[in-house]
Amino acid sequence: MKNAVIGNNKQKANLIVLGAVPRLLYLLQQETSSTELKTECAVVLGSLAMGTENNVKSLLDCHIIPALLQGLLSPDLKFIEACLRCLRTIFTSPVTPEELLYTDATVIPHLMALLSRSRYTQEYICQIFSHCCKGPDHQTILFNHGAVQNIAHLLTSVSYKVRMQALKCFSVLAFENPQVSMTLVNVLVDGELLPQIFVKMLQRDKPIEMQLTSAKCLTYMCRAGAIRTDDNCIVLKLDHDLKHAHELRQAAFKLYASLGANDEDIRKKIIETENMMDRIVTGLSESSVKVRLAAVRCLHSLSRSVQQLRTSFQDHAVWKPLMKVLQNAPDEILVVASSMLCNLLLEFSPSKEPILESGAVELLCGLTQSENPALRVNGIWALMNMAFQAEQKIKADILRSLSTEQLFRLLSDSDLNVLMKTLGLLRNLLSTRPHIDKIMSTHGKQIMQAVTLILEGEHNIEVKEQTLCILANIADGTTAKELIMTNDDILQKIKYYMGHSHVKLQLAAMFCISNLIWNEEEGSQERQDKLRDMGIVDILHKLSQSPDSNLCDKAKMALQQYLA
Repeated sequence: MKNAVIGNNKQKANLIVLGAVPRLLYLLQQETSSTELKTECAVVLGSLAMGTENNVKSLLDCHIIPALLQGLLSPDLKFIEACLRCLRTIFTSPVTPEELLYTDATVIPHLMALLSRSRYTQEYICQIFSHCCKGPDHQTILFNHGAVQNIAHLLTSVSYKVRMQALKCFSVLAFENPQVSMTLVNVLVDGELLPQIFVKMLQRDKPIEMQLTSAKCLTYMCRAGAIRTDDNCIVLKLDHDLKHAHELRQAAFKLYASLGANDEDIRKKIIETENMMDRIVTGLSESSVKVRLAAVRCLHSLSRSVQQLRTSFQDHAVWKPLMKVLQNAPDEILVVASSMLCNLLLEFSPSKEPILESGAVELLCGLTQSENPALRVNGIWALMNMAFQAEQKIKADILRSLSTEQLFRLLSDSDLNVLMKTLGLLRNLLSTRPHIDKIMSTHGKQIMQAVTLILEGEHNIEVKEQTLCILANIADGTTAKELIMTNDDILQKIKYYMGHSHVKLQLAAMFCISNLIWNEEEGSQERQDKLRDMGIVDILHKLSQSPDSNLCDKAKMALQQYLA
């Protein structure tokens, strides 16, 4: 029977249905049964108890507990151990009422007496106590029967299982119990006080389960006032462990950040790991700056995914804790957090709107005034993303919060990245005709001055190309284009760049001209005439012969406006 049921729940259920339990219990309790037979019966019953909860219920219905407790009175150690093993399995099942251990007042003192018999009796009895000690009444019964004195020396046992079960006993005995906690403080084991033994069990080389349970014991003793909260054994040890935990979390976040940096599939796997996003988001409010930084880096890495920005980042409202981080953090965190905010403000990100509503414009405008170039870049970059295809109100908010003075300060920034992103912001602000006309009607003079300065300055091709693209946008306005047509200096510069040696600049200048001469718009004839007088048509003819197909096509299209 024993060999048939081990590890086989189906066979266990079959034997129970066939009525094996009453027969086994009968043999177990018969005085005429040999000790070997009784022991085998207890082993089979223990195996049946290890099956499903229904198995345990069937055993309880057959009054197995009184029979096994009776068996503990035997002088034979092997039989006692088999009975205790079975009792341990039954009492650790959620379907067994703990009260069954306390029904007979003679049981607890007898179990205390059996603690000295073997390491197995120690392990099983401590496990039974830790599972059946639920609340102050049970704590009092165990305490009054000498649980503290009888179990304390087991903390130095050579068996890890015995030490662990004894430790669990102390954690349930001390839980919210000042009487037990006060007693534990003064207990000596091999000349060492119990709290010192708990502290030793907290060491990093000990298994996690042991560290956690001993931390529980010390915490409960602290709460009960048995140990002062500023006691060195608590403060130093828990501080040390906290530092170690922070280091581990920091390392984990860094690893995930590296793994997800360039691979969409890996990013997906990380995000789909159970509770992962919650853990990373929680990391944003950690007390340790290094952990916060690593968590932000991890999220920044994951935010490179368009798919995740649209789904997981929205599901977990990542923008909320991120905005909190941005309110008050060291520069090293601000740089990564603001860089991540740039991704959350891309036009397809569902987080864009709530971020705007939470006062992001002022925050980002503040970053553009930082002495740290990386923060200035991220501040202006995020504003650039915010302004892309935005409604007029948002653009007006950006201009108002940033102020034209700051905008032009950024256009003369020594950092090339800042300058490029500021031009990108200006280009996004000056898109769609009503917006172009509105902004140019209030800020036209300053914008034209800034454009002139950049086109005259010593700047690279990319900067000048962006600036010409801004002019092309202004030229697309209904009333705004007049600011170009009445500015001969700007017109000469456009003409100069049409004949430049770099195709990118020629194309950008060509866009300006095309927008100015477009036939279907009011005043196009006068503009065409003025530009013809300047020699623009001759340049267009010349460019229509260009070896660059793109430039050639754009020149021919512009010439058609004159012929229409």
